[in-house]
Amino acid sequence: MHHKQFAFILKSNKQVPEIPPFPGGIFCIQCELMKNIITVKNLTKKYSGKTTVDGVSFSVKEGEVFGILGPNGAGKTTTLEMIEALRPIDGGSVKLDGLDVAKDPNEVKKIIGIQLQSTAFFDKLSLREQLELFDGLYDETTDPNTLLEYVQLTDKSKSYVEQLSGGQKQRFSIAAALVNKPRVLFLDEPTTGLDPQARRNLWDLITNIKKQGITVVLTTHYMDEAELLCDRIAIMDNGKIITIDTPKNLIKALIKRGFTKPQVVEQANLEDVFIDLTGKDLRE
Repeated sequence: MHHKQFAFILKSNKQVPEIPPFPGGIFCIQCELMKNIITVKNLTKKYSGKTTVDGVSFSVKEGEVFGILGPNGAGKTTTLEMIEALRPIDGGSVKLDGLDVAKDPNEVKKIIGIQLQSTAFFDKLSLREQLELFDGLYDETTDPNTLLEYVQLTDKSKSYVEQLSGGQKQRFSIAAALVNKPRVLFLDEPTTGLDPQARRNLWDLITNIKKQGITVVLTTHYMDEAELLCDRIAIMDNGKIITIDTPKNLIKALIKRGFTKPQVVEQANLEDVFIDLTGKDLRE
């Protein structure tokens, strides 16, 4: 079973001080470096005769943060949902950690975690009770108290989801997606609607998740977020992938094509001013 591949490591990770490590044991993956964990070939989806995803092909390397960018209606979410075995594949194929998503959807779901744009939780179960419920669905799980500490929600363990702020809800949805110690974590616009402190805190969390050896695939409309977090980016439009490369290489390629704009070099932006004046600590 794929969940047997997880190794147990004593708590010692202090690389991101704002985000505590998994106490008593950070999970990570003993894996071949730079191996492709996701391979998508000629992926296609049609609705009422209209092609929404049009022959998309790409691969995601194990342990990287891979971003999918594009305007609304580009096909990003539909592409993710087919990879996640949440939506039928009309054409092409997806392999995730050696599993054929179309043939083994249940096995795929055991080794992935998903944070959706909008996630529904139980109204009258506390955060800890909800994680305990999810814990019972998997063979290989992480202690609910450990997860709540990891996403800085220990003091909210007895609260209901409806009592959480927007940033807290996003962090809790990520905690829920980490219950089964996933090989791949999917994040669909994870910071939309968050204030600057919550947004930057979530960036730290995503960075720390990568450091645990988990592959992260995310969509976002924030270009600064993609540039900071992603090792590689795929840009989609009209159901097709236009280009795939690292953020730096994409920027360099644009400049080589002759792109220019007025150069105003500033050491900070307005968000930096806001954070400096109000503090980086979460307001919850």
